[in-house]
Amino acid sequence: MLSIKKYAAIDIGSNAVRLLISNIIEEKGKPVIFKKNSLVRVPIRLGADVFIKNKISKENTKRILDTMLAFKLLMKSHKVVKYKACATSAMRESKNGKQVVDLVLEHSGLSIDIIEGEEEAAIIAATDLNKYIDPNKTYLYVDVGGGSTEFTIIHRGKQAASRSFKIGTVRLLNDMVKKETWQELQEWIGLHAKGYHKIDVIGSGGNINKIFKVSGKSIGKPLSYFYMTSYYNMLQTYSYEERITELSLNQDRADVIIPAMRIYLSAMKWSGAKNIYVPKIGLADGIIKSIYYDTVSSNTQ
Repeated sequence: MLSIKKYAAIDIGSNAVRLLISNIIEEKGKPVIFKKNSLVRVPIRLGADVFIKNKISKENTKRILDTMLAFKLLMKSHKVVKYKACATSAMRESKNGKQVVDLVLEHSGLSIDIIEGEEEAAIIAATDLNKYIDPNKTYLYVDVGGGSTEFTIIHRGKQAASRSFKIGTVRLLNDMVKKETWQELQEWIGLHAKGYHKIDVIGSGGNINKIFKVSGKSIGKPLSYFYMTSYYNMLQTYSYEERITELSLNQDRADVIIPAMRIYLSAMKWSGAKNIYVPKIGLADGIIKSIYYDTVSSNTQ
Protein backbone atom coordinates (compact mmCIF):
# COMPACT_ATOMS: atom_id res chain seq x y z
CA MET A 1 0.00 0.00 0.00
CA LEU A 2 1.47 3.34 -1.09
CA SER A 3 1.07 6.40 1.15
CA ILE A 4 2.07 9.93 0.09
CA LYS A 5 1.87 12.80 2.59
CA LYS A 6 3.18 16.36 2.38
CA TYR A 7 5.27 17.89 5.17
CA ALA A 8 6.64 21.43 5.25
CA ALA A 9 9.70 23.01 6.83
CA ILE A 10 10.14 26.74 7.38
CA ASP A 11 13.70 27.92 7.96
CA ILE A 12 13.89 31.51 9.24
CA GLY A 13 17.54 32.36 8.74
CA SER A 14 19.65 35.49 9.06
CA ASN A 15 19.81 36.00 5.30
CA ALA A 16 16.58 34.46 3.98
CA VAL A 17 13.34 32.72 4.95
CA ARG A 18 12.57 29.43 3.19
CA LEU A 19 9.56 27.18 2.83
CA LEU A 20 10.33 23.61 1.75
CA ILE A 21 7.43 21.30 0.96
CA SER A 22 8.33 17.61 0.62
CA ASN A 23 6.45 14.47 -0.37
CA ILE A 24 6.86 11.66 2.18
CA ILE A 25 6.41 8.44 0.20
CA GLU A 26 5.88 5.26 2.22
CA GLU A 27 5.42 1.75 0.86
CA LYS A 28 5.33 -1.36 3.04
CA GLY A 29 8.67 -3.15 3.18
CA LYS A 30 10.55 -0.29 1.48
CA PRO A 31 12.58 2.63 2.88
CA VAL A 32 10.72 5.93 3.14
CA ILE A 33 11.40 8.42 0.32
CA PHE A 34 11.68 12.19 0.97
CA LYS A 35 11.08 14.03 -2.29
CA LYS A 36 11.29 17.81 -2.61
CA ASN A 37 8.07 19.19 -4.04
CA SER A 38 8.45 22.97 -3.76
CA LEU A 39 10.93 25.50 -2.39
CA VAL A 40 10.17 29.18 -1.88
CA ARG A 41 12.88 31.57 -0.69
CA VAL A 42 12.31 35.18 0.44
CA PRO A 43 15.46 37.26 1.09
CA ILE A 44 14.49 39.09 4.30
CA ARG A 45 17.89 39.92 5.74
CA LEU A 46 17.06 39.76 9.46
CA GLY A 47 20.74 39.56 10.35
CA ALA A 48 21.39 43.05 8.94
CA ASP A 49 18.93 44.36 11.56
CA VAL A 50 19.88 42.19 14.50
CA PHE A 51 23.68 42.07 14.30
CA ILE A 52 23.84 45.88 14.12
CA LYS A 53 20.84 47.14 16.13
CA ASN A 54 20.05 44.02 18.22
CA LYS A 55 16.42 44.04 17.07
CA ILE A 56 14.23 43.28 14.08
CA SER A 57 13.05 46.48 12.39
CA LYS A 58 9.38 47.39 11.90
CA GLU A 59 9.77 46.97 8.15
CA ASN A 60 11.22 43.46 8.43
CA THR A 61 8.67 42.49 11.08
CA LYS A 62 5.96 43.40 8.56
CA ARG A 63 7.74 41.40 5.85
CA ILE A 64 8.01 38.36 8.14
CA LEU A 65 4.29 38.58 8.97
CA ASP A 66 3.36 38.81 5.27
CA THR A 67 5.74 35.99 4.32
CA MET A 68 4.50 33.63 7.03
CA LEU A 69 0.88 34.30 6.05
CA ALA A 70 1.78 33.57 2.42
CA PHE A 71 3.54 30.35 3.52
CA LYS A 72 0.43 29.32 5.48
CA LEU A 73 -1.73 29.76 2.36
CA LEU A 74 0.78 27.87 0.20
CA MET A 75 0.82 24.98 2.71
CA LYS A 76 -2.99 24.95 2.66
CA SER A 77 -3.03 24.85 -1.18
CA HIS A 78 -0.49 22.00 -1.17
CA LYS A 79 -2.54 20.11 1.49
CA VAL A 80 0.42 19.93 3.87
CA VAL A 81 -0.46 17.73 6.87
CA LYS A 82 2.41 18.72 9.20
CA TYR A 83 4.89 21.57 9.37
CA LYS A 84 7.65 22.87 11.61
CA ALA A 85 9.12 26.39 11.60
CA CYS A 86 12.58 27.00 13.05
CA ALA A 87 14.31 30.36 13.52
CA THR A 88 18.08 30.52 13.91
CA SER A 89 20.84 33.00 14.75
CA ALA A 90 19.19 36.38 14.00
CA MET A 91 15.90 35.60 15.75
CA ARG A 92 17.56 34.08 18.83
CA GLU A 93 19.87 37.09 19.28
CA SER A 94 17.20 39.71 18.66
CA LYS A 95 15.82 41.64 21.65
CA ASN A 96 12.34 41.49 20.11
CA GLY A 97 12.61 37.99 18.60
CA LYS A 98 10.07 36.48 21.01
CA GLN A 99 7.72 39.40 20.32
CA VAL A 100 7.96 38.80 16.54
CA VAL A 101 7.27 35.07 17.08
CA ASP A 102 4.13 35.98 19.10
CA LEU A 103 2.99 38.38 16.36
CA VAL A 104 3.40 35.66 13.71
CA LEU A 105 1.28 33.27 15.79
CA GLU A 106 -1.40 35.94 16.20
CA HIS A 107 -1.29 37.01 12.53
CA SER A 108 -1.09 33.63 10.75
CA GLY A 109 -1.56 30.95 13.42
CA LEU A 110 1.93 29.56 12.68
CA SER A 111 4.18 28.74 15.63
CA ILE A 112 7.95 29.20 15.41
CA ASP A 113 10.65 27.44 17.45
CA ILE A 114 13.72 29.58 18.12
CA ILE A 115 16.52 26.99 18.17
CA GLU A 116 20.06 27.12 19.59
CA GLY A 117 23.12 26.71 17.39
CA GLU A 118 23.85 23.21 18.73
CA GLU A 119 20.29 22.06 17.99
CA GLU A 120 20.60 23.56 14.51
CA ALA A 121 23.83 21.59 13.94
CA ALA A 122 22.14 18.39 15.20
CA ILE A 123 19.11 18.82 12.89
CA ILE A 124 21.38 19.44 9.90
CA ALA A 125 23.67 16.50 10.78
CA ALA A 126 20.61 14.22 11.03
CA THR A 127 19.82 14.72 7.32
CA ASP A 128 20.27 11.58 5.32
CA LEU A 129 23.92 12.05 4.46
CA ASN A 130 24.47 8.33 3.89
CA LYS A 131 23.26 8.77 0.30
CA TYR A 132 26.08 11.24 -0.35
CA ILE A 133 29.03 9.97 1.69
CA ASP A 134 31.44 7.07 1.70
CA PRO A 135 31.00 5.28 5.07
CA ASN A 136 34.74 4.55 5.23
CA LYS A 137 35.79 8.20 4.94
CA THR A 138 35.97 11.18 7.31
CA TYR A 139 34.25 14.48 6.54
CA LEU A 140 33.96 17.97 7.95
CA TYR A 141 30.38 19.08 7.33
CA VAL A 142 30.09 22.87 7.02
CA ASP A 143 26.67 24.55 6.88
CA VAL A 144 27.15 28.29 6.27
CA GLY A 145 24.35 30.62 7.32
CA GLY A 146 23.94 34.37 7.60
CA GLY A 147 24.51 34.53 11.34
CA SER A 148 26.31 31.32 12.24
CA THR A 149 28.05 28.32 10.70
CA GLU A 150 27.63 24.77 11.96
CA PHE A 151 30.62 22.40 11.79
CA THR A 152 30.33 18.63 12.25
CA ILE A 153 33.00 15.94 12.00
CA ILE A 154 31.56 12.74 10.51
CA HIS A 155 33.75 9.63 10.83
CA ARG A 156 32.65 6.31 9.32
CA GLY A 157 29.09 7.60 8.93
CA LYS A 158 28.78 8.73 12.56
CA GLN A 159 28.93 12.20 14.12
CA ALA A 160 32.20 12.53 16.06
CA ALA A 161 32.02 16.23 17.07
CA SER A 162 29.82 19.23 16.37
CA ARG A 163 29.94 22.95 17.09
CA SER A 164 28.20 26.16 16.06
CA PHE A 165 30.27 29.35 15.58
CA LYS A 166 29.02 32.92 15.26
CA ILE A 167 30.68 33.31 11.89
CA GLY A 168 28.11 33.94 9.16
CA THR A 169 27.89 35.76 5.83
CA VAL A 170 25.77 38.69 7.06
CA ARG A 171 28.00 39.12 10.14
CA LEU A 172 31.10 39.13 7.94
CA LEU A 173 29.57 41.65 5.52
CA ASN A 174 29.03 43.99 8.46
CA ASP A 175 32.55 43.32 9.81
CA MET A 176 31.17 41.82 13.03
CA VAL A 177 33.36 38.71 13.44
CA LYS A 178 36.27 39.11 15.85
CA LYS A 179 39.73 37.76 15.09
CA GLU A 180 39.45 35.63 18.25
CA THR A 181 36.36 33.85 16.86
CA TRP A 182 38.26 32.88 13.69
CA GLN A 183 41.15 31.70 15.87
CA GLU A 184 38.79 29.63 18.03
CA LEU A 185 37.34 28.01 14.90
CA GLN A 186 40.81 27.25 13.51
CA GLU A 187 41.79 25.61 16.81
CA TRP A 188 38.54 23.60 16.95
CA ILE A 189 39.01 22.28 13.39
CA GLY A 190 42.71 21.58 14.03
CA LEU A 191 41.93 19.68 17.23
CA HIS A 192 39.16 17.53 15.76
CA ALA A 193 40.78 16.94 12.36
CA LYS A 194 44.27 15.99 13.52
CA GLY A 195 43.40 12.37 14.40
CA TYR A 196 42.33 11.54 10.85
CA HIS A 197 44.57 10.68 7.92
CA LYS A 198 42.40 12.40 5.29
CA ILE A 199 39.33 14.64 5.45
CA ASP A 200 36.96 15.91 2.79
CA VAL A 201 34.57 18.81 3.36
CA ILE A 202 30.81 18.61 2.75
CA GLY A 203 29.30 22.05 2.15
CA SER A 204 25.69 23.11 2.50
CA GLY A 205 23.90 26.43 2.19
CA GLY A 206 22.60 28.53 -0.69
CA ASN A 207 26.00 29.96 -1.61
CA ILE A 208 27.85 26.67 -2.09
CA ASN A 209 24.84 25.32 -4.03
CA LYS A 210 25.16 28.29 -6.39
CA ILE A 211 28.94 27.82 -6.75
CA PHE A 212 28.40 24.13 -7.55
CA LYS A 213 25.77 24.97 -10.17
CA VAL A 214 28.09 27.50 -11.84
CA SER A 215 30.92 24.93 -11.91
CA GLY A 216 28.91 22.66 -14.22
CA LYS A 217 30.10 19.59 -12.28
CA SER A 218 27.88 16.53 -12.29
CA ILE A 219 26.02 15.58 -9.07
CA GLY A 220 28.26 13.66 -6.68
CA LYS A 221 31.53 15.08 -8.04
CA PRO A 222 33.49 17.36 -5.67
CA LEU A 223 34.87 20.86 -6.19
CA SER A 224 38.62 21.09 -5.63
CA TYR A 225 40.39 23.54 -3.32
CA PHE A 226 42.09 24.92 -6.43
CA TYR A 227 38.71 25.57 -8.15
CA MET A 228 37.28 27.20 -5.01
CA THR A 229 40.32 29.47 -4.63
CA SER A 230 40.24 30.47 -8.31
CA TYR A 231 36.51 31.23 -8.20
CA TYR A 232 36.93 33.22 -4.95
CA ASN A 233 39.73 35.31 -6.50
CA MET A 234 37.71 35.83 -9.70
CA LEU A 235 34.62 37.03 -7.78
CA GLN A 236 36.69 39.70 -6.06
CA THR A 237 37.71 41.24 -9.39
CA TYR A 238 34.04 42.16 -9.99
CA SER A 239 32.12 44.91 -8.21
CA TYR A 240 28.83 44.09 -6.47
CA GLU A 241 26.92 45.54 -9.45
CA GLU A 242 29.01 43.56 -11.97
CA ARG A 243 28.35 40.31 -10.07
CA ILE A 244 24.62 40.97 -10.66
CA THR A 245 24.82 42.15 -14.29
CA GLU A 246 27.71 40.07 -15.64
CA LEU A 247 27.69 36.94 -13.44
CA SER A 248 23.87 36.81 -13.17
CA LEU A 249 23.86 36.52 -9.37
CA ASN A 250 20.74 37.59 -7.46
CA GLN A 251 21.23 40.85 -5.57
CA ASP A 252 20.91 39.11 -2.19
CA ARG A 253 23.50 36.52 -3.28
CA ALA A 254 26.02 38.83 -4.97
CA ASP A 255 27.36 40.24 -1.69
CA VAL A 256 27.18 37.24 0.70
CA ILE A 257 28.81 34.76 -1.71
CA ILE A 258 32.30 36.17 -1.03
CA PRO A 259 32.21 35.86 2.80
CA ALA A 260 30.61 32.40 2.36
CA MET A 261 33.55 31.30 0.22
CA ARG A 262 35.95 32.63 2.83
CA ILE A 263 34.33 30.33 5.42
CA TYR A 264 34.42 27.24 3.16
CA LEU A 265 38.00 27.90 2.08
CA SER A 266 39.12 28.40 5.70
CA ALA A 267 37.47 25.10 6.68
CA MET A 268 39.20 23.30 3.79
CA LYS A 269 42.58 24.85 4.56
CA TRP A 270 42.49 24.19 8.31
CA SER A 271 41.26 20.60 7.92
CA GLY A 272 43.68 19.85 5.07
CA ALA A 273 40.79 18.96 2.73
CA LYS A 274 41.49 18.98 -1.00
CA ASN A 275 37.83 18.55 -2.03
CA ILE A 276 34.38 19.82 -1.06
CA TYR A 277 31.22 17.82 -1.82
CA VAL A 278 27.89 19.61 -2.30
CA PRO A 279 24.85 17.36 -1.65
CA LYS A 280 22.35 20.28 -1.68
CA ILE A 281 20.85 19.66 1.74
CA GLY A 282 20.44 21.91 4.75
CA LEU A 283 18.35 22.85 7.76
CA ALA A 284 14.99 22.65 5.95
CA ASP A 285 15.74 19.06 4.84
CA GLY A 286 16.69 18.19 8.42
CA ILE A 287 13.44 19.70 9.74
CA ILE A 288 11.38 17.53 7.33
CA LYS A 289 13.22 14.42 8.56
CA SER A 290 12.73 15.41 12.22
CA ILE A 291 8.94 15.84 11.69
CA TYR A 292 8.77 12.39 10.10
CA TYR A 293 10.85 10.55 12.74
CA ASP A 294 9.06 12.33 15.62
CA THR A 295 5.74 11.19 14.10
CA VAL A 296 7.00 7.60 13.69
CA SER A 297 8.31 7.42 17.28
CA SER A 298 5.10 8.89 18.78
CA ASN A 299 3.02 6.38 16.76
CA THR A 300 5.05 3.44 18.07
CA GLN A 301 4.88 4.46 21.73
